[in-house]
Amino acid sequence: MEPIRFLFSAVLLLVIPALTAVASDVEAKPNIIFFFTDDQRNDTLGVEGHPIVKTPTIDRLANEGVRFTNMFVSHSICWVSRTSILSGLTARSFGMSDRPDAARSETVEVLFSDLLMDAGYRTGFYGKWHAKMPNDYKPEDHFDEYERIFRNPFFKEQPDGSKRHTTELIADRGVSFLESQSKDQPFCLNLWFNVAHAEDRDKRPGIGHFPWPKAVDGMYEDQTIPVPRLNDPAIYESQPDFLKESINRARFFWRWDTSEKYQINMRAYYRMLSGLDGAIARVLKTLEEQGLADNTIIVYSADNGYYMGDRGFAGKWSHYEQSLRVPLVVYDPRNKKHNRRVIDRLAMNLDLPVTFLSWAGVDIPAHYQGLNLAPIVRGEAPGNWRTDMFHEHVGLRPLISWEGVRNKRYKYARYIDQSNYEFLHDLARDPDEMENLADDSDYASILANLRKRTDDLVSGYGGPLKPFVAPKKK
Repeated sequence: MEPIRFLFSAVLLLVIPALTAVASDVEAKPNIIFFFTDDQRNDTLGVEGHPIVKTPTIDRLANEGVRFTNMFVSHSICWVSRTSILSGLTARSFGMSDRPDAARSETVEVLFSDLLMDAGYRTGFYGKWHAKMPNDYKPEDHFDEYERIFRNPFFKEQPDGSKRHTTELIADRGVSFLESQSKDQPFCLNLWFNVAHAEDRDKRPGIGHFPWPKAVDGMYEDQTIPVPRLNDPAIYESQPDFLKESINRARFFWRWDTSEKYQINMRAYYRMLSGLDGAIARVLKTLEEQGLADNTIIVYSADNGYYMGDRGFAGKWSHYEQSLRVPLVVYDPRNKKHNRRVIDRLAMNLDLPVTFLSWAGVDIPAHYQGLNLAPIVRGEAPGNWRTDMFHEHVGLRPLISWEGVRNKRYKYARYIDQSNYEFLHDLARDPDEMENLADDSDYASILANLRKRTDDLVSGYGGPLKPFVAPKKK
């Protein structure tokens, strides 16, 4: 579309074989379960070749389904990425003129979930909402069942005085939703987890900063975690001052700056992911027990990437691959003939609401900015697919604010509030983005073309951002 005119192994043996069953020419609309994680880049899954982290449930879904290796977010911060999925729009298009990361009323009046409800779907949302909506916005009005379950703290006190991790609570709600689900009505269940986001208010290493569910206590304790691959101090020193002094660097000292802290926190981070994997297995077991698995599509993705010490950085936000690339797994049990595939086409978070509506047989709103992944999942030629992607970051002005375009070969980014400081990377020659070629005369024509392409996309998505003006102190 054009811009706007957006317990494990035992459980697996029970769950996944049942999921591979294929319904025979079912005319019923498919159900959808969307598992959505926080701060997880694409390579932190066993199926992606990670040498340590154990994610057997997700790995099996990926191996039995379709895995996208070039899945990206349009904007790498949680609330914008989530609003893009809910609205079908990038921040430039849904945002307010003075707060481009916060949605205008008319852009979120109807979410993809509303369109599914209009089509007869029962919809559920449990977990991390964290979208910057208008002041009077009521997300519960946009789902049949809604419960915001946020971190701060991760462990929630229960009526009996015990404490339960948000991952377990979100899975509990998913299980209850499925147990009350009629086979005569399609459903879309959104389980949006808080892991593996750090507990930013508690900087104690390990369980303080990256709290994990009790079910994975002790995992990875005997593992020595390798240092980040892009750990050479010279990589950090090569950055412009505004990135060296940015929130990417400030939070590095929260969690990765000493060897001891790095080991403790990385083990904790991996436990969070493995705990999530176990929670997903429990939901899928219930799906099978309720006789709903044969017609339920499973989607797994994340809201943004994560540096984990690479480049001397923490968090996400800036333009490098570790910030923008996320996992995407789609398992459709009706699709046996075309499952077990790995797809390298450029996919985006903006594609998810389009795809959900397509599966439901709902007309795609003309203003949506994503593309339909459903034909690709079915093994069909997708037609006129994208050759590049627009990315931006407008959520932390003026600390980190940039816009640009990425295609299979090149990535261009300009930092808006830093005098339009430019980056150009040749991803074929330099996949780790070590070289900035913006001043290389051999790349002058490529730079000019990508500038122009970015200008055109900015214009189509809503126009340039207004100059940043700091709010007046009260």
